[in-house]
Amino acid sequence: MAAFHSDDYVQFLSKITPDNLRQYSGVLQKYNAGDTTDCPVFDGLFEFTQLYTGASLDGAIQLNQQQADICINWSGGLHHAKKSEASGFCYINDIVLAILELLKVHARVLYVDIDVHHGDGVEEAFYTTDRVMTFSLHKYGDFFPGTGHIQDVGAREGVGYSVNAPLQAGITDETYLHDLFIPVMDKIMETFQPGAIVLQCGADSLTGDRLGCFNLTTKGHGKAVAHVKGYNVPTLVLGGGGYTIRNVARCWAYETSVLLEEDICDQIPLNDYFEFYAPEFELHLKPDPSMENANHSLDAVRTELLQQLKDLQGAPSVQMQQVPPAFRSLTDDDPEKSSMKKVGKKQHSAELYDKVD
Repeated sequence: MAAFHSDDYVQFLSKITPDNLRQYSGVLQKYNAGDTTDCPVFDGLFEFTQLYTGASLDGAIQLNQQQADICINWSGGLHHAKKSEASGFCYINDIVLAILELLKVHARVLYVDIDVHHGDGVEEAFYTTDRVMTFSLHKYGDFFPGTGHIQDVGAREGVGYSVNAPLQAGITDETYLHDLFIPVMDKIMETFQPGAIVLQCGADSLTGDRLGCFNLTTKGHGKAVAHVKGYNVPTLVLGGGGYTIRNVARCWAYETSVLLEEDICDQIPLNDYFEFYAPEFELHLKPDPSMENANHSLDAVRTELLQQLKDLQGAPSVQMQQVPPAFRSLTDDDPEKSSMKKVGKKQHSAELYDKVD
């Protein structure tokens, strides 16, 4: 965690609990944590950050060591966390840490963010480098976090490598995908030529989200994921926002099937949470016909972004050097892996397993 976050902030997260909150009253505002912020303190907070961050790091390592082409961590994607500050329900920025891991092997990494909110924490972390390009499509204006103007393009060596698509409420699948996402993504891949992609799939850009204001369906959201997959570049797929929980489950279940290239039935099968999907009991969402699309024309946005990418002088090069060691090795002589081979997967009481002779 300290590869990006400050030591004092990580120490704070490791010690804070609801029971000792008063002891840290003097620094709660400094770290933007507590009941008066959008980052409350709860039991198991630090373990929660360890689990989702560790999963993203593990996915990055798997990609680096060519153990997989695509890795998924739906618990990750907490894109607002800053170096020394929590923000927007995000405590540790697992995305930044995973990208830093990928940069050990890949000269260039592309970050794509389809959450309704701007991926400010990730953009800020890589704002001055040309080795990471960030592409965020988000609601802009009187909306959290208030950043992500189209003219925020990076600084110093990173000028041109922050790509922001500010959108308005009510955007639909057709407008989102064909007027902006697909043409800009294709130009990014042509110009930047990344060795790896990190895709944040925040589900709060779906229609009907409690905090979002877009009108995307699960199929439209999934088409964006499928388009990124189609580049055949090692990809780490992460979750993110989403505040209508039943639709988050719909979205990420469907996008798992997209990434696996497996068909999935639209009728939701009987399960412990079946009643939450009433009255349709269907996987896919339909657009809200009463929501007006305030994005009447994205021609100007698309033109400006394509020009920004055209002005870049090709894909940046990196001096050859020894690859730094991975955060954790997955080789056969790894004691941890050897131990896992002997012991086998830890079984959970709520799951069923085939017997192994």
